[in-house]
Amino acid sequence: MSEVQEKPGGIRSENCQAITPHLVCAGAADAIDFYKKAFGAEEVMRLASPNGKLMHAAIKIGNASVMLVDELPEWGSSSPLTLGGSPVTLHLYVADVDAFVARAVKAGAILRMPVEDMFWGDRYGIIEDPFGHKWSVATHLRDMSGDEIEEAMKKFMPPRGSAS
Repeated sequence: MSEVQEKPGGIRSENCQAITPHLVCAGAADAIDFYKKAFGAEEVMRLASPNGKLMHAAIKIGNASVMLVDELPEWGSSSPLTLGGSPVTLHLYVADVDAFVARAVKAGAILRMPVEDMFWGDRYGIIEDPFGHKWSVATHLRDMSGDEIEEAMKKFMPPRGSAS
């Protein structure tokens, strides 16, 4: 028996991470178009129902697979827009965070946290896509030990009640 298992719609297990995000979107086809334009995503597949709703789709962003589906409230599947937000943030490492975030904002993302050098060694910012999903985006600048990160955090976030 082959170690590679075929997934419905041609998705193969070697293309998925141990955890693969599965996004519910109000307008999954539009979300795919946005991710192509804003994130440079590559469409892998889509499976539409007879009424045009996407029952399953997949894209690649960098080396990561992301699955998408249209919201289907009758199946208990609602998007962040329907729910009034999401507590989940998806994280992407990219070669140039500044250019990536600028392209995403130009394509319609909302800048939630401007890109800055962070105390843990990444250049980092947060955007929200038009479908209510939040994305933290970073470029790794330098490796740091746990002790170095802890010391840098103390300077970044002074204890409560202290003057900054």
